[in-house]
Amino acid sequence: MRVLITGATGLVGSYIARQCLAKGIEVNYLTTSKKKIKNKANYKGFYWDPTRNEIDTNCLEQVDAIFHLAGASIAKRWTSDYKQEIIDSRIKTAKLLFDSLKSSDHTISQFISASALGIYPSSLRNLYNEEEEQRDVSFLGLVVQQWEEAADKFKELNIKVAKVRTGLVLAAEGGALQKMKEPADFNLGAAFGSGKQWQSWIHIEDLANLYMHIMQKELEGVYNAVAPNPVTNNELMDGIAKQLDKNLWLPNVPALALKVALGDMSSVVLSSQLVSSDKIENTGFEFKYKNLPKALEDLL
Repeated sequence: MRVLITGATGLVGSYIARQCLAKGIEVNYLTTSKKKIKNKANYKGFYWDPTRNEIDTNCLEQVDAIFHLAGASIAKRWTSDYKQEIIDSRIKTAKLLFDSLKSSDHTISQFISASALGIYPSSLRNLYNEEEEQRDVSFLGLVVQQWEEAADKFKELNIKVAKVRTGLVLAAEGGALQKMKEPADFNLGAAFGSGKQWQSWIHIEDLANLYMHIMQKELEGVYNAVAPNPVTNNELMDGIAKQLDKNLWLPNVPALALKVALGDMSSVVLSSQLVSSDKIENTGFEFKYKNLPKALEDLL
């Protein structure tokens, strides 16, 4: 079996690539950097430049499934230009893949796309599952809607489509956890806003395993990629501090200060999504890290 991964050199993509190789699954990957192209029998890189609509279509040869993980980081200030980059890096890349497949005699049967919890409206009370029809009207909510619509296009090619709505990814290297632990290292950790907002999180290892599970079970539709036990921001920041043997003594960072410092991006840390993992668990998937303390102990 061979898969194609976009975003393979990123945090999540690199984990999935390692999982595939460990299981004897060969990996093709697309990169915008020619310096990152490798050419091994089981791990081959191919160049693409979605901004110019360029792609080496050899990347599709003998491929059975695509993991579409490409997308500009949302952890930067959202200027008007960068907002467009966030959109284009997800939607234009999917369109380039779709157009390439549409005009080729391909062997691909699955398209598994990253997505995000930002599609759910912010709420301190509602528990969201995949059947939720309400959509958040924020910038991030609109991005996710377009992202998922771009993925659904692949159904027109008789390809099974799965969308993985990912929560806060906790990893030892990179990602949100490292940014959150830095102030705590100096006893300067603090919760954000009220601290009551829900953080539906997932350990990076569980996330990679979840993607593999979807591929191996040939699942279709939307799946929330979150651990079974979400926590509030207060609980998350306190958990990080305790694992580092530090204290949270500063008052919560006010929402207004975050909005001034981060602009629209402040919605990422201030919004609240309490999200269910029942659907993916009902397919037989088992989380290794169900509770935050165990996950933080492993990572920190």
